[in-house]
Amino acid sequence: MRLPKLAAAAAAFTFLFTFNAHAQPKESFNEWLVDMRQAAIAEGISPAVVNGNLTDDITPNQRVIDLDGKQPEGTMTFEKYRRLIVNQSRINTGRQMMARYRNELAEIERQYGVQPQYVVALWGIETNYGSNTGGFDIIRSLATLAWDGRRRDFFTAELIHALRILEEGHIDRANLTGSWAGALGQVQFMPSSFARLAVDGDGDGKKDIWTNRMDAFASAANYLSRSGWRGDERWGREVVLPRGFDQSQVTSSTRNPNERTLDQWRNMGITQPNGAAIPVVPGMRGFIVQPDGSGGPSYLVYNNYKTILSWNRSTYFATSVGLLANAIAN
Repeated sequence: MRLPKLAAAAAAFTFLFTFNAHAQPKESFNEWLVDMRQAAIAEGISPAVVNGNLTDDITPNQRVIDLDGKQPEGTMTFEKYRRLIVNQSRINTGRQMMARYRNELAEIERQYGVQPQYVVALWGIETNYGSNTGGFDIIRSLATLAWDGRRRDFFTAELIHALRILEEGHIDRANLTGSWAGALGQVQFMPSSFARLAVDGDGDGKKDIWTNRMDAFASAANYLSRSGWRGDERWGREVVLPRGFDQSQVTSSTRNPNERTLDQWRNMGITQPNGAAIPVVPGMRGFIVQPDGSGGPSYLVYNNYKTILSWNRSTYFATSVGLLANAIAN
């Protein structure tokens, strides 16, 4: 994510590039820490916040380094992933949360144009409805990742954003926790996403996505809204491709989807699983994804699916969000 003002963003990028270009990946952590303090102060973070949080007693977290370097041992199929993520327990809890926060979610929909089931589905998949937000000290984790060097520029910038969260008073250091990679709160925003898209949902002056559910809901909805969400459309639907369907029509890269109008897809023989024709909305476009490849299920997906992909560019994730949202709403 970018800083709000282009000039500030350009200056920050120039400084961080210079800082990181001269830093050596194998320098001692204490040497790196001295440079990092100077970098953060140069980015406008107060010396009190910098020196009070990037203290000499911070040490690299070996667990974070191990997790960052761990390579997947195998490939999970989408079908297995879906069974793990869109399970009956998560569906039932999602329905309960929809009912419990009906009024709050209705207000979120009014403000941001995002249907409640999608906010709840994202919340459910990211942190199991706030029950698993991660217990890592974000400052220590980001400092470890910035020093370790694999993606030094990225994590240096994220660390500065995290310090700014503390400076602005949205959360205190003891509660600034999240995933090992720096994702924050009930909706798992990276600090740069927080800077750009987190909002104060209840008007108390803080953007507390850790304990304040109204802030978490509003922030998730704001993310989707700012990414192009259309409140009068669904995410997509499962479809059946006709025998002999040209697989080149299936989108292989979601960064460059093979889009057609719904009329065109219907004329190519694509149907709903029950054999009925796919509904057509004039001017609406979509593309075909097959998360498990040609042997697995097919989905005709629309603009809102692309918006979910901006959150997490994984067809497994985006399709599961859609399927969970459907199940919660039904």
